[in-house]
Amino acid sequence: MIAEIGLGLLWLAAGLAVLQSVLGAMSLRVPSRTDLGDAVRPIAVAQAALVVLAFLALIYLFLISDMSVKLVATNSHSEKPWLYKFAGTWGNHEGSMLLWVTVLAVSGAGVALLERRVRRDTLIATIMAQGIIALGFYAFLLFSSNPFERLNPAPADGQGLNPLLQDPGLAFHPPTLYFGYVGMSIAFSFAVGALVTRDVGPAFARAMRPWVLAAWIFLTIGITAGSYWAYYELGWGGWWFWDPVENASLMPWLASTALLHSVTVLATRDSLRAWTVMLAVVAFSMSMVGTFLVRSGILTSVHAFAVDPERGEFLLALLFIYIGGALALFGLRVGTVREGALFEMVSREAALVLNNLFLTVILGVVLIGTLYPIVAQGLGQQVSIGPPYFNPAAGSVALMLIVLMAAGPLMRWRGDRAGVVIRRAALPLALGGLVLVAVRLAAPNIGTLPWLGLSVAALAGAASIAPLWKRNLRRTPLFTWGMVISHLGVAVALAGMAADSAFMQERLVAVNEGQTTQVGPFSVKLVSIAPTIGPNWTALEATMEARRGAGNPFTLKPQARSYASPPTETNESAISTRIDGQLYVVLGKMGSDGRWQLRLWWKPWVTLIWLGGILIALGGALALVGRVWRERKLIHPEAAR
Repeated sequence: MIAEIGLGLLWLAAGLAVLQSVLGAMSLRVPSRTDLGDAVRPIAVAQAALVVLAFLALIYLFLISDMSVKLVATNSHSEKPWLYKFAGTWGNHEGSMLLWVTVLAVSGAGVALLERRVRRDTLIATIMAQGIIALGFYAFLLFSSNPFERLNPAPADGQGLNPLLQDPGLAFHPPTLYFGYVGMSIAFSFAVGALVTRDVGPAFARAMRPWVLAAWIFLTIGITAGSYWAYYELGWGGWWFWDPVENASLMPWLASTALLHSVTVLATRDSLRAWTVMLAVVAFSMSMVGTFLVRSGILTSVHAFAVDPERGEFLLALLFIYIGGALALFGLRVGTVREGALFEMVSREAALVLNNLFLTVILGVVLIGTLYPIVAQGLGQQVSIGPPYFNPAAGSVALMLIVLMAAGPLMRWRGDRAGVVIRRAALPLALGGLVLVAVRLAAPNIGTLPWLGLSVAALAGAASIAPLWKRNLRRTPLFTWGMVISHLGVAVALAGMAADSAFMQERLVAVNEGQTTQVGPFSVKLVSIAPTIGPNWTALEATMEARRGAGNPFTLKPQARSYASPPTETNESAISTRIDGQLYVVLGKMGSDGRWQLRLWWKPWVTLIWLGGILIALGGALALVGRVWRERKLIHPEAAR
């Protein structure tokens, strides 16, 4: 009965999405009918409430292991720990799409309840656009990917969740990414609404900015968490593999980063109007492309869910309808978008424009590298594109981008003098040059990109704190602190990436129990191999004793696990984190000679990568709180005291 209730709630929510879209369009067509416009907001809230209840119903079905529901039977098992039953709700195609549309509806309700900064007709057009987007995904769920479909007869038990996804990270990583992906729909809807009502200006940008910033924060957290999950769970020893599904999350982040800078310029300086609208469309386009890649069945990945081409065709149709329609609207109305305030070539605005251009170039590089093998496969050719393409193509542009990021905050708005900017940048430039020389002398054999990366990281780190020089730190706005911390996070992450690439050491060995091997500054001894058992798996667990030089020994316990439902073997890495890096060990199989295969890495300063990601997201959160607090003080000064 719960499944039927959930399905009924979805149908009702879809009906309200239709009503929301129709009434919004009628209100815009007949402005005198204020009653039509007044009804749009409560309908958006009611739609969100219904789909939230439907999603809670699906969670309940997973928690009670109702195997009469096809989705539960194919993606869960009664003996799974409750956390993986809960997270398994969205660890599959249908459940993830229901989460997607839930976040979409809740975001639209948030706009309807909270937004008061744009004209009434622009707000109605925005909510209407959000309803139209939701309607397409409701149709996708109800006609192509029903999460509440029944099985008759019901199996005795389920097939279980992919063991690689049976990790606490699954309860955290996908929802944060979805909040980011779907948050871009708000920016898209605002852009469509502003184009429809010819209201592209600072007020529209101020309304859009917190939603873009919140989505960007969640994308940053999701990508950072996903990178670390793949690093420790897959046992490959890497933090990024240029997997097409990884790229599917990176592309919206690149576009939303460009959009965030552009919308800030429009909100505060009334410039880059057309840029902002176009980037809002591009950011959501990349979210849709990512959704298509993961759920169309054209990719094979631990992240990819759907294998039914019909679903891919449905998603592709939605992509063409929404993005094609928005681009057509942009082409028709771009002539009505007035030119904003002008600025000089040497100015912070100009630096942000170049910043956006570099981000767009990187986005293009990643998009081409991701889609080209898919297109080639469709034409009967097998092509593989990996790090040899992505690293130099995207990495070199990224270094130039980060140099520009360092220079931007040192420039004044509207216009500045090049000589003055160079004097302000003297200390960061000197530090970057010093590191450039020191690294080459200390490690002459490292690659060019890691060498330059360490130097640029030093330059960017010093420049990121430059906006705080000679300021009263107690009176510095929170959003300025946010910018400083986010930029510093970029420098820290870059330093970790460059150090790992330059100084990582790897050993692949076969050893007997009691034998010792060396990796980096560590000696690692295989003490014993013993069986162990977990909640829903069995494993062979190695006990390993590691020692750094003459220091105290410590223990590592990597595992080779076996899951019964579904039958799967995985490697659980053992990682020891030191202040200057991580020792990473993976247990392989026993050879015919009785020796055990071990794979060991010493990865200097690799943790800086995820520390940088945390700082980037923290800076975004501070900027969001600072912007909201400042606007609250401007609108309600008595309430902000």
